[in-house]
Amino acid sequence: MDFVSIRRTPEPPAFATKDIKIERRVYDVDADSELVGTIVMGSMDTGRRALRPQPSMDWNDPLNWSDWQKCRTYLIICLFSFLAAANTSKFVLAASLLEKELDQSPMAIGFLTSFKILASGIGNIFWVPVMRVIGKRPALLLALPIFVAANVWSAKTHHFNQLLASSVLSGFASAATEASVMAVVTDLYFVHERGAKLMIFHFALSGGVFLGPLVNAYIIEYSTWRVACESYAIAAGVLWVIAVLFFQETTYHNRDVYAPVSSYGSRTTFAGRLSLVKGYDEHRNIVHVFCDCISIVSYPSVLWTSVLVGPFSAWNIVIQLISYKTFTEPPYNYETPFLGLFAISGFVGSILAIPAGGKLIDNLSNRFTTSHHGTREPEYRLYALIIPAVIGPAGVVLFGLTIADKRPWIQPAIGYAMQGFGLTAISNIAVTYVVDTYVEHAAEAFTVVFVLRGVIGAVVVLYGDNWVRIAGEKQAFGQMVGVQYFLCLCVVVFLLWGKNIRAFTVRYGPVRRAGYP
Repeated sequence: MDFVSIRRTPEPPAFATKDIKIERRVYDVDADSELVGTIVMGSMDTGRRALRPQPSMDWNDPLNWSDWQKCRTYLIICLFSFLAAANTSKFVLAASLLEKELDQSPMAIGFLTSFKILASGIGNIFWVPVMRVIGKRPALLLALPIFVAANVWSAKTHHFNQLLASSVLSGFASAATEASVMAVVTDLYFVHERGAKLMIFHFALSGGVFLGPLVNAYIIEYSTWRVACESYAIAAGVLWVIAVLFFQETTYHNRDVYAPVSSYGSRTTFAGRLSLVKGYDEHRNIVHVFCDCISIVSYPSVLWTSVLVGPFSAWNIVIQLISYKTFTEPPYNYETPFLGLFAISGFVGSILAIPAGGKLIDNLSNRFTTSHHGTREPEYRLYALIIPAVIGPAGVVLFGLTIADKRPWIQPAIGYAMQGFGLTAISNIAVTYVVDTYVEHAAEAFTVVFVLRGVIGAVVVLYGDNWVRIAGEKQAFGQMVGVQYFLCLCVVVFLLWGKNIRAFTVRYGPVRRAGYP
């Protein structure tokens, strides 16, 4: 990482300071913030020079790839994210069948989902260091067969302990897509594109969360839950074949923006793109990357994003659990397929979030950058949080109140759509903010986000139903909304003092170890 600031005065050479007492460096907020997100462009920066990060003249630089090359590589990861998210809900909808078939309690069956969610979070601690050292392509090509094997194991076993182990294994494999997606986005796309591109990932994730119950409900109703497991194994197997042929390694070593085009070779051939060693980084150490994944939790923006995304994702699981229990009992008495159809409302909300949480934050950031004479701050994106921060929690309230009073299904469906809108938009806005801030450590930062999301989700799956039953639906949903609004209001801290907070974080942790001067 090149940590050169136009504001920082270089220190004199050692021979010139031999007999001179050098005072301790004075920290400069403006200079330090340029190391963690702030971009200052000169009036003469046009064309390629105005792009951040600035691409080299190499045809094989991922920043110079064609739109089709970038799209197919990124979409493969997004499709894996969709499958992983959809795979999570199959045991929720088959809970009553599993209780009878395996002779287990509801709490034990809940372990199948909660431990899978936990494994999908904690698995990032393994996949991020592996991905940083050996590359994204081999990591993805390893994770997909594990996902296939886990679902085949689930489909064939007749023992609860084996089903639990296979569920945990599928969650572990799913973590590979979350571990790599942030690094891939920073490898492929410029800063002014990241909001819209990351929204594609979050839309795929939301699509799996909301459309997964629809697919699972119909498969379970008209076949068995084992067929659902086999279906995910087949889909992941097909995706693995596609990934072998079309997923390119996005890691690029030693980018030199000043080297002439004549110093580079020809385009990589199709056979060359199939290499599994192109992303290997001999200068990285798995232990050091692991330590970065742990220590980066001390960065305030990373911690805030983690505790913000976690409750929104976890409460969506509670809504699915409450929907399953409520709509299959009087006065509704709906069949299992209705639960899948009901989840479409959340998917509609996530569709509406695409412009509000994607392109809008890019446009806001670009406009603020222009009005500030070429200075781009990551905090410019956070103003877009206002709308989903109001609508999302309000949807949770609407769902809780209407479901408690046994209102017609359309009313809680509207609340669920509002929740889906808030979940998708808020997640993308907060995630993009952290990616812009710690672009070189994006994967490590989101290890924390996904681990905490997994822990919170696992706890909510196990104890959320008891919370709602003891406190009452209205009170429980009201308490959760209070937590959500409080976490959303914390954005004010970053809007007012975000630059100072970012500048302070260069003094310790991964950024300091990466070469802070």
